[in-house]
Amino acid sequence: MVENRPFLTVLSHLVVLLGIAITVLPIWITFVASTHPIEAIMDGTIPMWPGDRLFENYGTVLGAGVEDAGGIPVGVMLLNSLIMALSIALGKIAISLIAAFAIVYFNFPFRMTCFWIIFVTLMLPVEVRIMPTFQVVADLGMLNSYAGLSLPLIASATATFLLRQFFLTVPEELAEAARIDGAGPWKFFVDILLPLSRTNVAALFVILFIYGWNQYLWPLLITTDESFYTVVMGIQRMVQAAESLPLWNLVMATTMLAMVPPVIVVVVMQKLFVKGLVETEK
Repeated sequence: MVENRPFLTVLSHLVVLLGIAITVLPIWITFVASTHPIEAIMDGTIPMWPGDRLFENYGTVLGAGVEDAGGIPVGVMLLNSLIMALSIALGKIAISLIAAFAIVYFNFPFRMTCFWIIFVTLMLPVEVRIMPTFQVVADLGMLNSYAGLSLPLIASATATFLLRQFFLTVPEELAEAARIDGAGPWKFFVDILLPLSRTNVAALFVILFIYGWNQYLWPLLITTDESFYTVVMGIQRMVQAAESLPLWNLVMATTMLAMVPPVIVVVVMQKLFVKGLVETEK
């Protein structure tokens, strides 16, 4: 039985409120800065309340864009980031599901060797693989394309490992029952394994979507066409203005817009995401 101690209750609530304040304050300052003219940001003080340039600033970045970022509207960069993030997340999940299914349910030579080769790739940092990968993408003519942005990043050893561990927990009796009923491997995979792994797939989708959305180094390396810039690249170019001071109010407006899709994904899939992380019995 948990004892009811008022002091501990108040202390725990204060700690939670402190954590919320530490998390929310930078986001609030970013939003406030995005609603002021540039003069209010550059005068050495940080405004704490919204200004009167909300629609003007957001209309500028969504419509005409910022010249220091190539003059590309932020809406185009958001679309590029969305296509890249969805392609990476869905591609990683699809390949990992099939790879984990093959490793667990099929007996073929060097099965575990293949699994450990996949697993060992986790130990290779991105910097080790990025130049050979760039050379392959360049040779295939996929520079400045959505395929070049997403295809080299869709293999995932982590997702394969996690899904393999889940498939190992599925009772063997299910596979036997499906086999007796005349279900082939593909029908067993689609009708039984996929529904059982729904929460795991949802949790992986949220993590992998945010991973793809936040990519910076790879898009920076393979895109020279401004129409394929992602929103993270756009923010970096706005901050590193070459011949003028950064327009911080527009930078902050772009940053707030860049937060919206990941927040929507997390909010929409919150229940499945939590279940996929904490659920131990199916």
